[in-house]
Amino acid sequence: MREHWSSKLGFILAALGSAIGLGVLWKFPYTVGQNGGGLFLLAYICCILLIGIPVFVAELMLGRAAQRASVGAFDHLSGDKKAWVLGGWLGLISPFLIMSFYSVIAGYGISYILMSLNGFYEGLTALEVRNVYRTLFASADISVLWHFVFTILALLIVLSGVRKGVEYWSKLMMRALFVILIFLVCFNTTLPGFREALAFLFYPDVAKFQFSSLLEALGLAFFTMSLGQGIMISYGSYMRKGDSLPKMAGIVGISVIIMSILAALMVFPVVFSYGFEPAAGPGLIFETLPFLFGKLPGSVALATIFFVLFVFTALTSAVAFVEVISSNLMEIYNWDRKRAVYTACTATFIFGIPSALAGSGLLFGEWDAIYRMNFLDTIDKLVNVWVIPVGGLITSAFVGWRVDAALTKSEFLDGASLTWLFKPWRFFMRYLVPILILLIILQNSGLIDFDKLFSH
Repeated sequence: MREHWSSKLGFILAALGSAIGLGVLWKFPYTVGQNGGGLFLLAYICCILLIGIPVFVAELMLGRAAQRASVGAFDHLSGDKKAWVLGGWLGLISPFLIMSFYSVIAGYGISYILMSLNGFYEGLTALEVRNVYRTLFASADISVLWHFVFTILALLIVLSGVRKGVEYWSKLMMRALFVILIFLVCFNTTLPGFREALAFLFYPDVAKFQFSSLLEALGLAFFTMSLGQGIMISYGSYMRKGDSLPKMAGIVGISVIIMSILAALMVFPVVFSYGFEPAAGPGLIFETLPFLFGKLPGSVALATIFFVLFVFTALTSAVAFVEVISSNLMEIYNWDRKRAVYTACTATFIFGIPSALAGSGLLFGEWDAIYRMNFLDTIDKLVNVWVIPVGGLITSAFVGWRVDAALTKSEFLDGASLTWLFKPWRFFMRYLVPILILLIILQNSGLIDFDKLFSH
């Protein structure tokens, strides 16, 4: 018999745990910084409300209607048109690829907890602190060690099952995450750069916004809501009948917006207080923030709390990745949970070793010269430019055009009070969402540069 969430709150916190991972804490702040702040944040919020939530509903719908994970759901609902099952396989491939390098980045977070407890940044210049991260990135054995430790943590949680593992730990970690975020944001209100951070985040500057930024906002909305990755299809399969899909999706979407804003308010006041560049990029957390923590009161505690938060957010998403891979393996091969989870974690760990060694050059030493980026960045770009958008495109087209309209209506209205939303939702899934995702693919793949196109 298939397990189900013990309560609506259990599902919401598990879904939030998946959605609010490194995408919110790590990727969201620096992406907002690179795109000029205010207007990009507004575009991101609109993308979640108008596109992210409808697609979220669609993925939950597939899982609940089929009572299967991504591959089985597409297979069950596609009828005699089995080519659609590609969407289900992308929902298996995507979390596998993400987990392989995600655990490497999260492993660095575990290392930084230990380093912060020892106050490693004390007496170091900004350049020396930056070089500590680069030394860690280039250390093959240490990188593999923490990659392994993080993978084991995710394995132990998922091994316990849906209720005792995924749901229980998601509840615990999401509550802790929210408390720590609020604490750090409250602390930041005392910093001299807090007002400047507010102006940067909430004052729309049209001059800094381009058409490609709108597409990037949509792509970020997909990433931070765990869409196009098969996760919400699996989570939907654990939902009970009578739970309103639009209501659940709305709660998760609005919560993601709130947590994203809190994450930005955690980072930017510190950046502006000490004159750092808001568009510093992915290295903001590891190369910049530890130096800034060293200048603040209670630096050891503050830095340690921050990196505990960092690992928490990573773990909540990693649990979702492993659960999706495992649930698919259980259905495809009729395995028990233990065998599926061990296989999933072993496979992602082995495939992630080249990412862990990306900075050392110990494996695939010529990779950078041939592919113009290291192995970790290659897999990251492959997922974000192709696998997630294509998976999202197939999912939206499948729900909008292939799945029986009577079934989608029945699932949408089951437990829902705002029944009038079905028609606009169906219109979005059939026309608006596929077109916008296709534009993302064209822009991110370099086939069309919309900034140049609209500048003439």
